[in-house]
Amino acid sequence: MKKIQLSKLPQLLSAIAEKTALYLPVDTASGAEYKKYEEGDKLSDACNTNRSAKDFFFPQVENMANFKVEGKKIEVIDIRKETEDFVIFGARACDVRSFDILDRVFLADPVDTFYKNRRQHATIVSLACSVPEETCFCGTFGIDAADPAGDVSAWKTDEEMYFRANTEKGEAFLASLALEDGEEEAVREEQTKIRSILEKLPIQNLPTDHFKAEKLMEHFSDPKWKELYKACLGCGTCTFVCPTCQCFDIRDFDTGNGIQRYRCWDSCMYSDFTQMAADQPRHTQMERFRQRFMHKLVYYPANNEGVFGCVGCGRCLAKCPINMNIVKVIKEIGGDK
Repeated sequence: MKKIQLSKLPQLLSAIAEKTALYLPVDTASGAEYKKYEEGDKLSDACNTNRSAKDFFFPQVENMANFKVEGKKIEVIDIRKETEDFVIFGARACDVRSFDILDRVFLADPVDTFYKNRRQHATIVSLACSVPEETCFCGTFGIDAADPAGDVSAWKTDEEMYFRANTEKGEAFLASLALEDGEEEAVREEQTKIRSILEKLPIQNLPTDHFKAEKLMEHFSDPKWKELYKACLGCGTCTFVCPTCQCFDIRDFDTGNGIQRYRCWDSCMYSDFTQMAADQPRHTQMERFRQRFMHKLVYYPANNEGVFGCVGCGRCLAKCPINMNIVKVIKEIGGDK
C-alpha cells in the first residue's frame, strides 16, 4: 500500500504526465469529462463523467483502412499503428468493469486488433467512489464501488490518497513514482464509510434472479414491453453514454483522392439499425427498445457465464430525456413492482 498527501497530488500528476500520456476526468461547464492532462488540471470529484472511459478503447469514430483507386486497380493502405502507452487516472469501479464486458466482445476470436492495441498500452488507475450518486446501482451487478479493480486501485481520504497495485503493470507503475508507504487501516475505514452510503442508495441491489437464459422467450414475449416502450423517443442517448454498448457501423467516405473506411458507433434504438436490402428485421420502436434491454439482461449473460451487460453506472438514468431507463425495465420485467 502506498500513499501521497492530497496537497502533493498536482505534482504527482505532473510527474506521471512527464513519463507517459495521462488522461483523467476534469470538471467542465457541462460536467466531468476525460481529457489529456495539461499542467494545472485538477482531478474531478464527480462520480460519473458525461461519457464513459469506453472511448479510450472503442472510440466513437476511427479510421480502419484507406483505399487508392486507379481505374480497376485498388490499393489497400493499412493505416494501423502502434498506440502510445497511456494512463487512465481516476476511472470508477463501474467503468473498470465495463472494460471486462467489452473485452469479451472485442478480444474474442476474431480479435479486434484496434481494440487490443489500445488495451495493451493502457494502465488503469481506478478511484473508489467516496460519495456515490443516487443514480448509482453498480452493486446490483456485484461491483463494489469501495474496492474498484484496475491495474491500481486508489482511495481518497480527507488528506491523503492511497494506492494498491493489483497487477504487474500496476506494481511497475507505482514503483516509478515517489510515494510513501501507506496504512491499510485508513483504506479499510474509507471502504466502510463508502459501503454505508451504498446501502442507503435508493436503487442498489435490484432483482436480477429472474433474468435467466431458460426464460428468454418468456421475457421476449412479455406484454409489458408494449407499455414500457411508449415514451421512448428512439434518440439513442442511452446507448451513446453507456460504457458497455458496443454496436458500430462501417462506412466508406470518398475523399476525392481515395476512399477512407471508418467505423462509428451505432445504436439498436435507431430505425435503420440492422437494416438490410430486403427488409428491416425490427420494424417497430417497441422491437428496438426490447432488443436493447434484452441484450443487456438476457442475451449477453446467456453467452458470458451469467455476466450482465450493464454495470449500474446510472448514466442512462441521468441523461435520458424522458426518464426511461434500465432500472424501470428490471423492476417491471423482473417482477419487482
